[in-house]
Amino acid sequence: MKFRPCIDMHQGKVKQIVGETLTSEQGAVVENFVSSHDSVYYAQLFKKDKLTGGHVIMLGGGNEEEAVRALQAYPGGLQIGGGINAGNARFYLEQGASHVIVTSYIFREGKLDQGNLDAIVAEVGKDKLVIDLSCKEKDGKWYVVTNQWKLFSDFEVNEANIRYLEQFCDEFLIHAVDVEGKQSGIQQSLVEALAQWVTIPCTYAGGARSMEDLELFKRLSGGKLDITVGSALDIYGGRLPYEQVVAYCAQ
Repeated sequence: MKFRPCIDMHQGKVKQIVGETLTSEQGAVVENFVSSHDSVYYAQLFKKDKLTGGHVIMLGGGNEEEAVRALQAYPGGLQIGGGINAGNARFYLEQGASHVIVTSYIFREGKLDQGNLDAIVAEVGKDKLVIDLSCKEKDGKWYVVTNQWKLFSDFEVNEANIRYLEQFCDEFLIHAVDVEGKQSGIQQSLVEALAQWVTIPCTYAGGARSMEDLELFKRLSGGKLDITVGSALDIYGGRLPYEQVVAYCAQ
């Protein structure tokens, strides 16, 4: 179980936001925290603490320059997502990203876009690709949601579909949409299911708020999954000590 740090960027600044509020409407975004530090500050912090596999996420346009600065500050230490496609993926790898993360590019109009998935694998190779699945529960099952997490796709997140996607990527990044950014606790049933299904590295994001949550996550996942903590960390305005999380996950 590794701690995977994150650098979320919105309008050129490092922020922590409630993901479900990210829309095109001005003023609609609920911000938990806006940092006075730039992305390089956090990249250098994670590099100092030898944290690998963290992710830089560009939430909308206007973040590209700041994202590249983070990648260049910690070459090979960070992944990048947000607007990644077959046309720009190689550029970000050349700037220092270890992997590119794809989300909406491979899910179009509520369906898996096999053509786009094949295109980006052909461009960068599966060993440089992370597939981000944003999951929401409906009728006791998990589905990928798209369009700022408002649209349910027909793609169920289950063992068979996880196994299928593993052919195309090196890792998964899983967002638990219902709790992401809300510090309301981890989505326990999703964590348990993922631990049973995945056979490649997988990072869970959503709801972790305390050391007790980390201990619960480790127990439910059997240590098979990695975890991201965002808004709850003191470096992002929360109460959970960053250094304590790093030390716990390094045990």
